Amino acid sequence: MIERRMALHDVHLRAGAQLVAGGGDYLFPVSYTSPVAEHVNTRTNVGMQDLSSMGEIDVKGPGAERLLNQLLVNDIRDMDPGRVRYSTICDDDGGIIDDITISKFHDEHFLIVTSSAPRRQTFEWISEHAAGATAYVTDISATIAFLAVQGPRSREFLQSVIDDVDLAALRFFRFTSARIDQTRILVSRSGYTGELGYELLIPAEEAVGVWERLRSKGAGFDLKPYGVAAMHTLRLEKALPLYGPDISRAETPFHVGLDRWIRFDKRSFVGRDALLKVQERGPDRRWVGLRLDADAPAAPKTQVHAISDIDAIREEMLSGPRAGEPEDRVRSGAAVGWVTVSHWCPTVGRHLAMAYLDAAHCWPGSRVVLTIGGKPVTATVVHTPFFDPDGARMKA
Repeated sequence: MIERRMALHDVHLRAGAQLVAGGGDYLFPVSYTSPVAEHVNTRTNVGMQDLSSMGEIDVKGPGAERLLNQLLVNDIRDMDPGRVRYSTICDDDGGIIDDITISKFHDEHFLIVTSSAPRRQTFEWISEHAAGATAYVTDISATIAFLAVQGPRSREFLQSVIDDVDLAALRFFRFTSARIDQTRILVSRSGYTGELGYELLIPAEEAVGVWERLRSKGAGFDLKPYGVAAMHTLRLEKALPLYGPDISRAETPFHVGLDRWIRFDKRSFVGRDALLKVQERGPDRRWVGLRLDADAPAAPKTQVHAISDIDAIREEMLSGPRAGEPEDRVRSGAAVGWVTVSHWCPTVGRHLAMAYLDAAHCWPGSRVVLTIGGKPVTATVVHTPFFDPDGARMKA
């Protein structure tokens, strides 16, 4: 496996971060202190994460808009300059190549931000379709550092270091050019935590200076960096999918609950016919939230069974610390799904999970069972997101 390092790699090491290989074979900070403390601080004050493993693809030319509108399931023709839009990119069978955001500079210039794991796949897919399209596709990922500044105090904090933009006037899913000291950046009102937040695109060669400036100025706002451990609990509380654990080409947007961003009123886009068939018959499984009756999270890919698979006959345990207690067993029936992500979520105060379940078991209130630590544990399908369902905090 190739080991890739982000521009701020040495900064994270000096800060005492534990690093682990992740999407795109990059080394990510898992945490700097306690993942729970980092989670709580981001929900309470302001947190900062290095997301430079995400890809940036620059698309320019007279055919740029036409090309991207053909590749994205969402419509970009009605975008004004300065807007950001979310979409999936699908293959001919409706399978998800990537879920991305697209920012529009003008009719002939767009920037796509990809997920970490499929960044090369996404660039190659767009490049192959650009042949003959009078559009020029460039992977500029190595030149960009990508920072997320998230939390209820993020606007107040960033306004103290950005003096040429009124962040209060920057609406949700909009971006603009700004300056931190002498460094020109792009600042987007977006994020992956469910909080008021911003994402900063910074020249990689100036990233260390900007990071240190933000850390220094942020001390008065209780800014603390957070790693991927806190990112996962923050995004799980909001039921936000991640390419790799939750999304792959085996799923369509209907399976993941991303179908509201499909614009079937477009006459043509890659995967349209296949997605119309899925819409007509309905997906055979869906990505749903589970509230676990457990004192530990479920491991990824843990099988989920129907509640009826718990054996009605309870045998007595014959040895060990629980000798004499009744033991539940799960019969070896066919699984009805599998877990993709599960954690203890500090804001909600319990263990949660997201899982793919057969359509017959996806309704809220459905009871299922899975095995955690060798013991059957019940769980309930619930509405998502688990936290701030109206998105009031994010939209501020």
